[in-house]
Amino acid sequence: MQTTLTTDHPRIQPESATDSGWQPATRILFRFGLVYLTLFCLLYPQITYAFAGWFQHVLPERAVLWQLDLFAPVYRWIGRHVFGVDAVVHESGSGDQTVFWVLLFFVLVTALLVTAVWSVLDRRRTEYRVLAGWFLLFVRLCLAGQLVLYGMAKAIPVQMPRPALSTLLEPYGNFTPAAVLWSQVGSSQPYEILLGAAELVAGLLLFVPRTALLGTMLGVVSLAQVFVLNLTFDVPVKVLSGHLLLLGLVLLAPEARRLLNVLLLEGSAGPSTTPNPFRTVMSRRRATLAQAALALWVTLSFAVLDWHDYREATARPPLYGIWVVTGYERDGRPVPPGTDPDRWQKLIIDTAGALTYQRADGSLETTEATVDSTAHRLNLPGPDPQGTFDFRQPDPHRLELTGRLDDHPVTMTLNWLDPNSFPQRSRGFHWIQEEPAFR
Repeated sequence: MQTTLTTDHPRIQPESATDSGWQPATRILFRFGLVYLTLFCLLYPQITYAFAGWFQHVLPERAVLWQLDLFAPVYRWIGRHVFGVDAVVHESGSGDQTVFWVLLFFVLVTALLVTAVWSVLDRRRTEYRVLAGWFLLFVRLCLAGQLVLYGMAKAIPVQMPRPALSTLLEPYGNFTPAAVLWSQVGSSQPYEILLGAAELVAGLLLFVPRTALLGTMLGVVSLAQVFVLNLTFDVPVKVLSGHLLLLGLVLLAPEARRLLNVLLLEGSAGPSTTPNPFRTVMSRRRATLAQAALALWVTLSFAVLDWHDYREATARPPLYGIWVVTGYERDGRPVPPGTDPDRWQKLIIDTAGALTYQRADGSLETTEATVDSTAHRLNLPGPDPQGTFDFRQPDPHRLELTGRLDDHPVTMTLNWLDPNSFPQRSRGFHWIQEEPAFR
């Protein structure tokens, strides 16, 4: 039935589905979907945590994992007694850990049990339009928050940063499919920013009721691409991306008939039948303002946090660059290239607090390191390797290290290698190409 707005009455006329209410299968599916998706959004880390906004900057690092910590005994018990695995959280950044699949099992079983009991106890109810309105509002806000989170992290390119200097030296065959995807997107910041802009716009549109349908459609397209990439490149965010796509499809479900009429049958859209929990004009206006304020809070918060991370990630530390070892002495004796597996071939300093060195066999090792530009000292706290060097730069393109490395006196002379000498950095953009530059 069409929703009617009257100019002489502050209330909006009641909505109803059909005279006979919902079909039994629809009611059961709604009960299950409500319980399952509500539990998932509340229990999966970061979905509701996104609304903490700027306060994430001052909260403890493990604050985002509070649900996993709270239910850890439950997940470990299920993991051991049902699946024979140890379902514990590894702070690795992976969203497809065993504990998350155990969480899904817990949510699924709980949803099935609650649906069964609910269906038995509430057999006379024919529809749940008001409850559906609140559920869709909750789903919409959760999806909007995640799209703004990921969209801002690409619009300010911190999610997939520019390939590190050490990446330029790594053989392509050593890359995992996920690393290939990350490097491919990070190599073109305009492309990453455009991807982020699509997600960000979709999230902002979702926050506003009048534009929510457009935001849902854009979000579903973006999330479908993300989910496929996660599947085909083995990116460990399959659980989350798959469920975010599911949230978008749930939001589209009430509008499916209207979209079908317009997009395929060349008919009119007609009025929306999506349930709305707010019954008066004034309550809807207030709800819209509240959602717009929430959008502003989340968007500005992530903009500030991501900009801070971007500035830190792009700051160049002392001795930044790729340094080729042209001379190497240990225990007072020269060590020519290729004669000792422990001889360093290259030294790479890309970010503060770390150093990467290339062994004689071409392998790359990253270790903790600090550079004191005032004392001209490079410290490797170890344990492997461990050492301290005094450094001197006769000119910006030459570096001399003198000190001890793993209890041996070591002296190195190094020459700076311009990162722009690599085609990945120097290729640029061309309108005219006589031959494709695939190699």
